[in-house]
Amino acid sequence: MLAALAATLALPAQAEEEIELPSGHTVTFHDVVWGEPGAAGLTVRFRFLDPDLPTRTNEEGMIIVTDDTAFLCESFALDRIANGGPRPKQIVISISDRPVEFGEPNPEATQVFEAYSYSDGTCIWDFF
Repeated sequence: MLAALAATLALPAQAEEEIELPSGHTVTFHDVVWGEPGAAGLTVRFRFLDPDLPTRTNEEGMIIVTDDTAFLCESFALDRIANGGPRPKQIVISISDRPVEFGEPNPEATQVFEAYSYSDGTCIWDFF
């Protein structure tokens, strides 16, 4: 089943291509993790890089990227899981300031994660 999903993920030919976000910032696609189950069942994780992520803080010092992650889910992730095969129950969008090995702690890295349910061909934000 996971092999079928992997075959349906049409990843971009050039992972280094910049993606402009609603915030005006840009990210580059890093990778997709599809073989690790999540709490909701089949979960696909799309990971992006933004070296400037630590500077994207508001007055309270928090990094708010909800509009950007929703955009990445709707305009990037959905296109890559729409080609048939098993449908994920959840899509996780993560942005980090540097490449991080999946599942490995890296205290130097700044990372944000947002989870979305996949239902009726759309992303529905899940409260982590």
